[in-house]
Amino acid sequence: MKKKHWYDYLWLWTILYFSLGFFNILFAWLGLIDFLVPLFIAIIGGNKAFCNRYCGRGQLLEKCGKCSRNHAAPKWMASKWFRYGFLVFFLSMFGSMLFQTYLVAAGASSLRETIKLLWLFRVPWGWTYTAGTVADWIAKFAFGFYSLMLTSTIIGLVVNTLFKPRAWCSFCPMGTMTQMICKIKAKERLW
Repeated sequence: MKKKHWYDYLWLWTILYFSLGFFNILFAWLGLIDFLVPLFIAIIGGNKAFCNRYCGRGQLLEKCGKCSRNHAAPKWMASKWFRYGFLVFFLSMFGSMLFQTYLVAAGASSLRETIKLLWLFRVPWGWTYTAGTVADWIAKFAFGFYSLMLTSTIIGLVVNTLFKPRAWCSFCPMGTMTQMICKIKAKERLW
């Protein structure tokens, strides 16, 4: 039997993140850990250790693999054009979220505190935040970031169900970014 390590339980982090954010949206800021740590590991270590060992979402998708049809994912899903195209789309959504956060910080009051599922559908999530608790831009960022994390996890679960477990990992934006960093680091070592 394979010996279990502390990092084999990081899938619980993903569940905890979504649970905490469900009850108080300000916990969505914790998602920055999943956003920054993989980049730091790739920059400092020059490898994809986060993806291969520490990614709680990947581990959760592995656990949910029992619901998978266990079919091979289409080759286009792992192709460069799709991975980089999805990364550009993902970063555009992230940029839009940051811009909306900026607008709220600058005084825009028309932007509502809602979760956007699949970047399109507003989900009323009013119970998770009491206006005035923190600056409006802090809450806006939390709503936007939670939306981003929830949407990407749902996409991962759908892909996971249709194909093999962790099929999401073949085009995960964080994995694509860390891979780019690792390639740059490898070229630097050659010089």
